[in-house]
Order: sequence, then structure tokens, then C-alpha cells
Amino acid sequence: MATFEVRPALPEDRETILAFCSHTWEWGDYIAEAWDGWLEDPQGLLLVATSDGRAVGLLHLRMLNEREAWLEGLRVDPAYRRQGVASALHRAAMAEAIRRGATTVRLLTEATNSAAIALVKKSRMQEVGSFVPYQAPPLPELPRRLASLPSPELARPEDLEEIIDYLNVSNIFPLTGGLYYSGFIAYSISDRLLKTKIAAGEVYLLRRWERLDGLMMTEQREGRHGRYLFIGYIDGTTADTIGQLAYVLRHLAAQRNLEAVRAHVPDLLMVRDTFAGAEYQVTENPYITYERSLT
Repeated sequence: MATFEVRPALPEDRETILAFCSHTWEWGDYIAEAWDGWLEDPQGLLLVATSDGRAVGLLHLRMLNEREAWLEGLRVDPAYRRQGVASALHRAAMAEAIRRGATTVRLLTEATNSAAIALVKKSRMQEVGSFVPYQAPPLPELPRRLASLPSPELARPEDLEEIIDYLNVSNIFPLTGGLYYSGFIAYSISDRLLKTKIAAGEVYLLRRWERLDGLMMTEQREGRHGRYLFIGYIDGTTADTIGQLAYVLRHLAAQRNLEAVRAHVPDLLMVRDTFAGAEYQVTENPYITYERSLT
């Protein structure tokens, strides 16, 4: 196996990197859009692997907070694949995460990406959760059968302990690794994250019979296809609860004049069936989140 030097990326690496990233997917790649932010990220580090001084691989380490590290954007020049470039980048990123005080490192990959899965398993990372991307159009009017049911309400700071108690006994929470997805980055659902989301008006609670019956964590985002409402975590005591929340989100998107609702739905049969019943469509293959403890 060849040896490659791994070092921080330099501005002059950009064109070389983008050249071999241009055909990652049929539509291209997002690396060109992310490059400047990653290169200048004071809370992270953009790494490149080089061969004879030429950049042949890329990986970004993002520090989500003092203890959580995230790996993203792994790319290898097709001419240098299966030669140890990805492994060298992974080792360097793990070492840097430890140096920065991280106790956990995670990453995300498509469930069909066998090469990436083999690499993360070799790096002693374990699967902690998976999701399926779904999408639905806005819904101007809720189905009549839901009109008379209690409506979700925005969580308040004083609801925090009740939310934590609910998640501690949830059947869904542990199966998702206790993670909230902000786009394609996973964060631990901690009390700090919940406080931030509640303050931002991005947590909705559904109560029945004077108890918490379901919740959803959302954010409004903008991408290539316009403005949309994003669901990063959803939970419910029953399938009916989750189904009601899924419909309400579509209605909320219509009220905000957004173009769509997108959801990273836990890859659990009950939840997937419920979203399908609420007229959401799968948009991509499932994704798997892997994690490794650094302590």
C-alpha cells in the first residue's frame, strides 16, 4: 500500500480537488460550494492527502461542539482509489479530533456505499442510526379527520424537563442513536441542543389526555430547489401520532409559503409506513450514521 502525506488544505489545492470531484454524482458535487467555508472554518480542519505534492484526497473535520466531531466530504481521486488514501485521511482526522478534545466522532454514508462502509468498520466505527430522506408538497388544508384533534404547539422553556422525560422512555429515540439531523449533519439531542431549538421556535409538542404524546424538531432551510421546512427528528407514542405530525408539517409549510417539506425519517418500518400514508415520497437511498468513542 502506497504512503500519502496528509496536511491541511491550501487555497491552491482547490482546482485540483474540484477537477476529480466534478462527476461524483450525475449532477456534480457540493464540494465547490463548501470549499471556502471549510477552508476557513476556525472550529474544524480541511485535510488533503497528497502524492508527489499533488492533492489526491479530501476530508473535512467539523467540531460540532467541545466533545462531538463530525467527518464529511471524503473524496479520493479515482486514479488513486484502493491505495490507502481514504484510510490515511481517516487516521489523520481521528488524531486531530482527539487533539481537539473530542470524545465522539461520527459520519454519515449512503447505505449502498459498500466501500465507505468497509472503511468506517475498519476504523472501528459502529452503526448508531439510519434514516430515509422523504419529501412532500405543502398542504393548504388538513384532512377533515385531523381538524378536530389537538394541534401541536411550540415548546416553551418550561417544557424542557417533560421533553427529556419523554425521550428517556421513547421507543424511537434509542433506535435513532439519539440524534437530530440538521441537513446531513447529526447532533446529539442534549439538553443544550433542546434549549437552543426551543428558543428558536423549532420544537413542536403534541399533547393528548394532558400528557406529551409526540414531538418534532424542525428548521427552515433553503437549497437548490428553494425554501423548505425540514424535519430533523420526529417521535410519537403511536403511528397515528406521527402521522398527524407529518400532515401538520405539510400544512405548516403551506402557511409559510414554502415549496416543500423534507424529512430525514428514522429507517423504522412503522415510521416509514406512516410517512408514506401521509403522502410523502422517498427521494434518496437510506443513509447510515456511524460513531466511534474516542475515550
